[in-house]
Amino acid sequence: MKGLINTAYAFLGAVAIWSCASETRDCTPATTYQYTAMTDSLNGSLKWPEELDIRVFADAGLVPSPACMAVSALGDVYVGVDKMGSLGKDMGYGAIVKLIDCNGDGILDGQSEFARVDNPRGILAMGHKVFVLHTRFSPETKKAENMDLVVFEDNDGDGVADSAAQPLITGLSNPTYLAERGTDHATNGIQLGIDGWIYIAVGDFGFHNAADRDGTRLTMLGGGVLRVRPDGTEMEVYTHGLRNIYDVAIDPYMNMFTRDNTNDGGGWNIRFSHQLQTGEYGYPLLFKQYTEEIIPALVDVGGGSGTGSLYLSDHRWPEMYNQTPLMADWGRSYLYRHPVTADGPTYTQREEPFIQLPQITDIDIDGSGIMYLSAWDGAGYSGSPDIGYIVRAVPRDWTYQPFADVTKKSDRQLVKLLESPDAKARQAAQFELLGRGGGDRISSSVWKLVEKSSLGKAQRVAALYTYAQLAGKVGIDRLVEATQDTALQEFALRALADRKALAGAVPAEPFLTALRSENPRVRAVATIGVGRLGIRQAIGQLLATEVPASFKAPALGAEGPHATPNAEIIIPHLSVKALVALDAVAECIDALNSEQADMALWTMRYFHDDRVVDALIGSYDHTDDTAYREKIINTLARIYYREPAYDASWWWGTRPDTHGPYYRTEEWTSTPAIRGFLIKQWEIAGNAGWKVFSALNTKYRLGIDQFGTVDLEAAREEAMKVDLEAIKKKKGQVGESSIEDILLALEKIKGDPQAGAAIFVRQGCVACHSIDKSEVMKGPFMGQIGSIMNREKIAESILKPNASISQGFATVQIQTKSGEMHMGFVTAESAEKLTIRNIAGMATDIKTADIKERKELDMSMMPEGLANALSFEELASLVAYLEGQK
Repeated sequence: MKGLINTAYAFLGAVAIWSCASETRDCTPATTYQYTAMTDSLNGSLKWPEELDIRVFADAGLVPSPACMAVSALGDVYVGVDKMGSLGKDMGYGAIVKLIDCNGDGILDGQSEFARVDNPRGILAMGHKVFVLHTRFSPETKKAENMDLVVFEDNDGDGVADSAAQPLITGLSNPTYLAERGTDHATNGIQLGIDGWIYIAVGDFGFHNAADRDGTRLTMLGGGVLRVRPDGTEMEVYTHGLRNIYDVAIDPYMNMFTRDNTNDGGGWNIRFSHQLQTGEYGYPLLFKQYTEEIIPALVDVGGGSGTGSLYLSDHRWPEMYNQTPLMADWGRSYLYRHPVTADGPTYTQREEPFIQLPQITDIDIDGSGIMYLSAWDGAGYSGSPDIGYIVRAVPRDWTYQPFADVTKKSDRQLVKLLESPDAKARQAAQFELLGRGGGDRISSSVWKLVEKSSLGKAQRVAALYTYAQLAGKVGIDRLVEATQDTALQEFALRALADRKALAGAVPAEPFLTALRSENPRVRAVATIGVGRLGIRQAIGQLLATEVPASFKAPALGAEGPHATPNAEIIIPHLSVKALVALDAVAECIDALNSEQADMALWTMRYFHDDRVVDALIGSYDHTDDTAYREKIINTLARIYYREPAYDASWWWGTRPDTHGPYYRTEEWTSTPAIRGFLIKQWEIAGNAGWKVFSALNTKYRLGIDQFGTVDLEAAREEAMKVDLEAIKKKKGQVGESSIEDILLALEKIKGDPQAGAAIFVRQGCVACHSIDKSEVMKGPFMGQIGSIMNREKIAESILKPNASISQGFATVQIQTKSGEMHMGFVTAESAEKLTIRNIAGMATDIKTADIKERKELDMSMMPEGLANALSFEELASLVAYLEGQK
């Protein structure tokens, strides 16, 4: 491996323009490293790769509770400090702190408070500009109003933003729930792609009526990926159906990957996904019972909390780690590698632990190959002013070469920098070139790189996207020409379809040709492109797409394969999305009773159009094919209701109703016609068909009383009668000791997990917690706690439950319109009702229409003292049992 690294450095002289090794920063380097003891301590207790030199760069004195981080190509580190964490609701606890190491020796040389913002959740540092995604508070009420994407500038280079931020997008979350429960499921990380778009990780709060700078307004129910141009225009949804992603990792070819968060035993675990534009990923309404309609994740890896991401593409890093998505997991306290292997239009993957770091939040790299990672290190959901740090990582054989300050380079030098082997360098050069505007001469110089077949593919692709943005409409002909180059066809097609404002000038022929390509990646991009560009000539080809055998609904009440790679479903899925975008209602109707009927019926699931209903009923009456009739009935049932417009007055919670296909239903103009038709067919079927219609009524929740329903709910268990007060009054070794002494003792006592299982029952834990997903869900799910908390945090949560309340399980107080009061945690919630479970484990169902007031209390349902009667050995056994739940 060292030989490979040394070989890489043998040609550094040839790439001097990429690193600009002769340049130095204008600063006075510090000479004393102050974190030796801290680094040694972490290195001794954590698992770090031997090939890397990792050291502490800044501690909590400078960057407490670092929620996000970005590193400029020049090497400046911007840290989003959030001392109130993910559940805090107060203003004035956040900032962007700038850290400088001007000579690359790993010693902090300077720092400044770049800007004051609350709840920073995403940062992007490009040249003199720093983009920040954060929560906006009202100066008058001191309450969270919403989230905004803004840009700061520091043109004088003093480390402090020159003036107030300029908003790019406003209203990027749910203001009601931001104020009520903090920023934990809100909008998060931002990354810049080589296509020039800023990609935004949207949590499952979604957003309502977000506005960009050109007046575009969008609403999104639930999580996904949003994108916008760096000037705050052309905002659009990229993908949908994710839970609570924190970031995206983007490779040099615009492949995008995400790592999601678990939903506490509700079936959606940590999942690594390949994000394909227009794709639907299914959370929470489709991923269980409608899996045929979604793009499945590439893997489900159990419990945890995905946070910051980076696609590592830097020639100075060892080959064994390079060209790989790196995904941080806050709950598991690890940075993971996910090496991917091409599989048709998508990928397969494997997960590998990389760098252990307690409650890691983010990761980024500079233009010199220096990687930085941020960690909360036990700050918890509520943050801390005293915990957290930044570490720096480089390969052990790495040699510092200062990166160019691109803002001081000529246009010619910037074009040359696009030939760099490193993604960060190419991106920095591109951003600076685009900011200058270029001209015909610069565009032509960039195009020469596109045509340079001896150049690496990543460099040619970077040049192609740079050219597309510089040239705009006048560059379309050359991009069409590039579609004839098999090495560039996929990327030229994507660039041609990338800007909807230019759609009218883009010819259809390259896309129609590409739909017939033998390369599935080319077909996928062409399919997305025809939908974006409105190429209606493609409708016939899209309808001719073969629906694979894997397009199969799971059995009623069963979960489908929602986290198993399925390359064959990708192009049909994207074809349906394109048909919907093209509003191919008439063409789908014409395709009924033909060989294209299956594709038409799949597409019709998303058309709430009277013409579709009339056509389906007519087609049913003119066929005797039983299987085909069943497909028509299911399609009609699928569109019986529709989802009402999202107004952000509600949120579905951390463990929502997953029945689908809609969360809140409303009738539309053809609902009565569908109902009448279904009842007529039920009457015709008689006793022989009642099971079919009761199943239909259950799956689609039609609410047609005559059909009856199938009971899919497990019988509610009789609540255990647990006297928690009596348990609290018992005094043992734990009750007579300080928490510090207890934690010290647990460092020495391993405990017996088998004995801990019995203690879990004896101490009443089972009243409020489930261990297995097959059990009735109660309070915080313990079946994955070992992958979310370490041993010390598990013990602390038992001893001091109010110190770290699990997300979604704060105590809720509900007053009904009839005057009843209920206090507990909400364990299930749909649009029509919720289930609240009190401290004794008793569950009560309450209709949402009967709720007068609902509010969260800043306290845990779990009382302190439940472990008082235990000995140190018994507590260690309980912790060992929970630690093993992964």
